[in-house]
Amino acid sequence: MSILLKVENLKTYFHTDSGLLKAVDGISYHINEQEVIGLVGESGCGKSVSQLSVMQLLPPAGQIIDGKVIFEGQNLLTLKPNGAEICLIRGGKIAMIFQEPMTSLNPVLTISQHLESMLELHLKMDRQKARKRSVDLLNLVGIPDANSRIDDYPHQFSGGMRQRVMIALALSCNPKLIIADEPTTAVDVTIQAQLLELMNDMVTNFKTSLILVTHNLGVVARYAKRIYVMYAGRIIESGTSKEIFSHPRHPYTIGLLKCIPRLDDPQHKKLVPIEGLPPYMINVPPTCAFLSRCSYRTIKCEQEPWPELKPIGGQQYVSCYVDTKAQVGFVPAQEVVHVQAKRIDNLSKDNPLVEVRDLKMYFPVIRGILRRTVANVKAVDGISYKIGKGETMGLVGESGCGKTTTGRCILRLYQPTAGQVFFEGQDISQMPESKIRPFRRRMSLIFQDPFGSLDPRQSAGSIIGEPLIIHHLVQNKGEYKDRVEELFRIVGLDPAMMNRVPHEFSGGQRQRIGIACALACDPSLIVCDEPVSALDVSIQAQIINLLEELREGKRGLTYLFIAHDLSVVRHISKRLAVMYLGRIVEITDSESLYDNPLHPYTKALLSAVPIPDSYVEEQRKRIILKGEVPSPLNPPSGCHFHERCSIATQECSQVVPQLHDVGGDHQVACIRI
Repeated sequence: MSILLKVENLKTYFHTDSGLLKAVDGISYHINEQEVIGLVGESGCGKSVSQLSVMQLLPPAGQIIDGKVIFEGQNLLTLKPNGAEICLIRGGKIAMIFQEPMTSLNPVLTISQHLESMLELHLKMDRQKARKRSVDLLNLVGIPDANSRIDDYPHQFSGGMRQRVMIALALSCNPKLIIADEPTTAVDVTIQAQLLELMNDMVTNFKTSLILVTHNLGVVARYAKRIYVMYAGRIIESGTSKEIFSHPRHPYTIGLLKCIPRLDDPQHKKLVPIEGLPPYMINVPPTCAFLSRCSYRTIKCEQEPWPELKPIGGQQYVSCYVDTKAQVGFVPAQEVVHVQAKRIDNLSKDNPLVEVRDLKMYFPVIRGILRRTVANVKAVDGISYKIGKGETMGLVGESGCGKTTTGRCILRLYQPTAGQVFFEGQDISQMPESKIRPFRRRMSLIFQDPFGSLDPRQSAGSIIGEPLIIHHLVQNKGEYKDRVEELFRIVGLDPAMMNRVPHEFSGGQRQRIGIACALACDPSLIVCDEPVSALDVSIQAQIINLLEELREGKRGLTYLFIAHDLSVVRHISKRLAVMYLGRIVEITDSESLYDNPLHPYTKALLSAVPIPDSYVEEQRKRIILKGEVPSPLNPPSGCHFHERCSIATQECSQVVPQLHDVGGDHQVACIRI
């Protein structure tokens, strides 16, 4: 196939108060017609900036210093950034799907205005034809009732539907190239699978090319034919998807693959994180930027400048002086023998730490001058399970299924509408606040957002030490200081950082502060609410290992681990409960859930999680769920899942299935099983 886009020696720098930041420092790559390629790497490696440079959409501080961007034989960098020529190419021939659709769509314009303006500008359509084309595009990307929804505003759509609108905008003018910049980061795995399948189909149906910019190696393993791996503003390895995943050669690529939990991994393996953090690209030394984090480094690496990409066979190129394959002790990433985490098998089901019985949590919808309750949002609708002492219980499901609400009910941050929550043998579900206070110190919460959950005005030391003061756990300043320093060391932070404020820490360090804060009162239960979803894969591995070490150590912690990524939850959890629209649909040990999923929803969740291995992905059966989770304000009758289920019958819409045992402590809520 002929080359559609060719980037040569692209350099994009930012002028900052601290100096010159080399965000993109001489990268070269190409994409052929009707091809899907992947651009992967951690946050801050220059992936997004490289694509914004192609479109000349840089902020004022950014400047393209050198390079060429050849598109259909024309160097786009010779065009004026705001000139008529480049404006016709943007959206017309090269389209971009941004990471966050809510901030990418104009909130004061309707969806029809977004689409029609694109069609009028690039295809010179009149208003009537543009509207008809807009409706067709919304139908094409799977938005139901497109004829009436086209006049809605962005905030009236769910996250997945907003991203479908972004895809419709990208496709509106039949572009030759689509750049998808982290297009599925903010959506659930099932919606991610829908969107990625949709984009992959567009490549075939519209004969377009697609650049997938992502940190998710599983996504590129499933869809990309070739991969470029970026680190610190440069491409450090490239090749076909099969070459990269079967024989990674750069230490960074090897490290990335080692630190990702996979669905097909041995149960409870010990992840191998990449230590340290990516460099801040101001005043960096001329040597390899990965040097300080590399376990393969040699004296030559410390003396020579950053190596150029060189061919090593096939279509694979690598930027490294060391032949990692020839190193003593080298093991390919997919064959690493991991240390097995300790298992706690003496869990007492007769005396659990937490027991939930028929828990319900309804939120009233109040309207009118008289503030009357007109309906109830059934966030949690009758669930029951137990968590043994020292156990990690996983709770998975799509956004809006009630996972977080369940965790907050257990912690009594919400008072349940009905049902019972037993903690250490006592029912705390309806206990008054005056009596619940002594229980507060024995249960903690780790939040999803490590930045938003920390007070930006307090130092890290005072944040971690605050629970000690509230619960009167220290007698004097000396004891307080010693305990705070101990907590810093427990979570792998230097106590010398105590006086720093949250914005002076990295994302992974901020999450460690959140964990230290949760540990301050020496609790017996910690609810982990999506604690790693906002982190890069290397930092994610560090946090998961830390949580496991704390559980296995003398503390013997118990976790309720809430997440939507089954690969992460399966890795850390002994047992798993799958939730859908306020109800538990399946519950068993994590190994049985992966080996023998029974509920159709569980099967779809497992299918939606991509495995970072091209050969494995070729053989996997894919189950793509249609639509999104219904509103808990007006859930479907009978089985809540029946409208999206491939095996549903008429009876499923009328009968509410109850959890029943199918053997081996495996319970499922489905009348067909």
